[in-house]
Amino acid sequence: MKFLNKKTNIDFVGKRKIAFGLSISLIVISIVMLATRGLNYGLDFTGGTLIEVSYPSAPLVSDVRAHLSDAGMPDSIVQTFGTPTDIVVRIPPRENKDESDAEISTAVLAALQLGVEGEIVTRRVEFVGPQVGDELQEQGILAVVYVLIGVFLYVMLRFQWRFSVGAVVALVHDIIITMGLLSATQIEFDLTVVAALLAVIGYSLNDTIVVFDRIRENFPRLRKSTSLEVVNASINQTLSRTLMTSSTTLIVLVALFIFGGEIIHAFAFTLIAGIVVGTYSSIYVASTALLELGVSKYDLMAVEKEGVTLNQNP
Repeated sequence: MKFLNKKTNIDFVGKRKIAFGLSISLIVISIVMLATRGLNYGLDFTGGTLIEVSYPSAPLVSDVRAHLSDAGMPDSIVQTFGTPTDIVVRIPPRENKDESDAEISTAVLAALQLGVEGEIVTRRVEFVGPQVGDELQEQGILAVVYVLIGVFLYVMLRFQWRFSVGAVVALVHDIIITMGLLSATQIEFDLTVVAALLAVIGYSLNDTIVVFDRIRENFPRLRKSTSLEVVNASINQTLSRTLMTSSTTLIVLVALFIFGGEIIHAFAFTLIAGIVVGTYSSIYVASTALLELGVSKYDLMAVEKEGVTLNQNP
């Protein structure tokens, strides 16, 4: 099944300088955002208390926040979860370290009960210590680093070192820009977002590998073409597949973002942003990096040419 009915001949590589400027601008903006605004770390990384309750009837979130503020918890985060009657409350670590987890949950539940006819039902109570949050933050960073190292080695074994550099550059490009968007929007950064970032790496790598594989196939086929022409032709030949995969995946993610509730918003948003950026990078960043590194047909055909020479001269 093809997304495009006719063969395309778009000069993607010819626009690489414009794409390069755009990528550099987005990366710089993302780094500035991360340095100035930072990430809005969730309970998984900061520590604190999470309480999920069910109300007899849908409450006003503003009233719930006001009751918690009056109870000495002005920095509480209140969100609906699934239905308007289900509420999730996140309490950052308290300054009073002598206060036990049971005392915190009791105070929160008492504040939530104010002005409510009937009794609220406690669905879930979770406590995360600051030390655990720091460990999770460190492990999340290490997970991304290990994945990038693994990608570099895999692509180098399957293709060639220039392809490895191109793939890793594209993945780093995707991660930085996606995290910059998370910083700009201040969407909560928790373990589900880390999982989404790792999924973005896998998705972007898969798209890049398809383009790389076609480039490798086309070098022997298009012997008289320059490296620039081979790369451009390969991108055009895989364009239909790239657009089809990206568009169908985005349809599902947009549906999740709209109808999945606030709890899954951060996960869906990260994947949406990552897939859009990843599709762009597989076309412009990864392929352009190959050209900048001087890839040519001789890098991929050297072994074959040597074999032919030996057979002709016994």
